[in-house]
Amino acid sequence: MKTTLDIPEKELAQAVKNTHAKSKAEAVLIAVREFNQRRQLSCAAAQLKGSLPGFMTQAELKALREDAKWESAK
Repeated sequence: MKTTLDIPEKELAQAVKNTHAKSKAEAVLIAVREFNQRRQLSCAAAQLKGSLPGFMTQAELKALREDAKWESAK
């Protein structure tokens, strides 16, 4: 799909450099793909929040830290 965009030249040049793209269009495509991937990962991680079995609870972590303080004081 063809789209006309007004992207500041400095920003676009940086995108081309950072993506190692061969063209401006390729740099924009890479940037959009990476943005979409990161957004999807962020949403997926948010859905998993608090739902991973086997991880320590806050109380268990606090107890472990307290034990570590006790051990290092000896």
